[in-house]
Amino acid sequence: MHISRREFMQLLAAASAAGFPLGTAACSNNKGGTAGDPYDTLDRFGNVHLLHYTDCHAQLKPVYFREPNVNLGVADMRNRPPHIVSEHFLKHYDIERDSIYAHAYTNLNFMEAAEQYGRVGGFAHLKTLINKLRDSRPNALLLDGGDTWGGGSGSALWTNAQDMVDAQKLLGIDVMTGHWEFTYGADRVEEVVNGDFADAGIDFVAQNVRDVDWGDRIFKPYVIREMNGVNVAVVGQAFPYTPIANPRWMVEQWSFGIRPDDMQETVNDARAEGAEIVVALSHNGMDVDIKMAGMVEGLDAIMGGHTHDAVPQPMPIERPDGGTCLVTNAGSNAKFVGVLDFDFRDGAIKDWEYRLVPVFAEMLPEDPAMATYIHNMRNSEVTWKGETFNMEEKLSEELAVTEDLLFRRGNFNGTFDQLICDGLIEYNDAQISFSPGFRWGTTVLPGMPITFEHVMDQTGLTYPEMTRNAFTGAQIKDILEDVADNLYNADPFYQQGGDMVRVGGLKYAIDPSASAGNRISEMELDGKKLDADKEYVVAGWASVQQSVPGGVGVDIWDGVADYLRSQDGNVRISDLNEPKVKGIGEDNLGYVPTTEDMYRRS
Repeated sequence: MHISRREFMQLLAAASAAGFPLGTAACSNNKGGTAGDPYDTLDRFGNVHLLHYTDCHAQLKPVYFREPNVNLGVADMRNRPPHIVSEHFLKHYDIERDSIYAHAYTNLNFMEAAEQYGRVGGFAHLKTLINKLRDSRPNALLLDGGDTWGGGSGSALWTNAQDMVDAQKLLGIDVMTGHWEFTYGADRVEEVVNGDFADAGIDFVAQNVRDVDWGDRIFKPYVIREMNGVNVAVVGQAFPYTPIANPRWMVEQWSFGIRPDDMQETVNDARAEGAEIVVALSHNGMDVDIKMAGMVEGLDAIMGGHTHDAVPQPMPIERPDGGTCLVTNAGSNAKFVGVLDFDFRDGAIKDWEYRLVPVFAEMLPEDPAMATYIHNMRNSEVTWKGETFNMEEKLSEELAVTEDLLFRRGNFNGTFDQLICDGLIEYNDAQISFSPGFRWGTTVLPGMPITFEHVMDQTGLTYPEMTRNAFTGAQIKDILEDVADNLYNADPFYQQGGDMVRVGGLKYAIDPSASAGNRISEMELDGKKLDADKEYVVAGWASVQQSVPGGVGVDIWDGVADYLRSQDGNVRISDLNEPKVKGIGEDNLGYVPTTEDMYRRS
């Protein structure tokens, strides 16, 4: 196996993925270790260069972001990347514990490591890294995997995503696909694609979005760019379940889907037009991408997003034609840049290297132009729902001080979600609360003020109204079963990504390996078994229906902010309400139980 000689490859911090022969992949010369300045050497490999970031969720400023300690896979996905966490992750990728790379890729020792290494991401720091990579890689393409305009940002919401569109142009993206972009509505997406993007030479590609009535494609299915004498096609794959996971009425004339047959046809068309390398820019989620990679001939790589998986090495998948498709996923929150380099000679790919480069804000200076843009944009006034305000002033309001580490990511619950669930119950005088299992949302360290921006990081979307409804015990079980089947269906083509709905008040057990309709059991409220026929008051938010059932007329961020203000200073969550997990086996590499010392200092 080829081993990179570059010092820069320390950032990859991963040898070949155990159990998955990688052929000729770039690997680290060191097992974790730390470099004085790991960004000093950004050597070029090959002659075709793809830079990829995804799922930044409109985070323009550096943030803290904790990776999950629960990310279960079922069926063929069990104990396979990306369903490996914590110590298991370090062992699988041969990464040294307590290293900067262990902090980048896992949740281990998060509070102390975050204080040591600082924030991650931030577009001014990302821009600096992109510039360095481009300096050593002439004509490299910068691919944006979507979930860039939201959810999870006050300024993106209040500017109708213009803050992110302008940042993308300044960053210099070349090609993009989408998901949360569609929650701004079809008209707004087309306005940007045909206006800002067209003027800037940015291609928005999505082979799987079509007109409901006639079946015509809404966007370009692919684009071919010539790079150093090689024709490279980038095929777009937007999130296939947008009208199900998000409000259908926002894109009511568009149909979506995985459409692997159409993907094959699109790859064939690109090849017929002269493409020598074909790469998919996908928002399927990694498990879906892995399955699709094994169904499509002629596809060299899938650069994926949606599931926020920070995977140091590609998964090499055998195609039906006997070739190999490399499947990658580049994390979230502008925390990583995936770099895929091909050595293409004599009409064929001879070799390749991949690295997933962490973006440590303390180790990368700000790009001056991007930093100035972000500062000026955030300090401007906007008018939102009849109120005119300075965005920076509104976002910086301190609501309370957290005693706990507040995070979101994980299959079953996060401490920030627990805080939201607590607030939903108190604000709406409810018995039970549901909060969506979104994977976006930043992290707040113990002792830090919880600002209004932190609340918007967790809740900033275009359908935010809180709800209060009466559901029977049977209906509550049906809701939980439906979400569990989406998350743990044995066929990845029936998974929509995201995590389990967060639950306040209600206790329950879950068996991810069970069949549909039989995963949820042991439901209790206040120590009593839930009655299938009895009605319970349930608070929630983010209904995908245009006419919101049980809407209370208050946006979720206002409810959570009021709850935090009412705490009179410091706040800590109630006990973290995670379900009892059954049937996963003691050897499951995707599960490390959440313990109090992970989020609360003694």
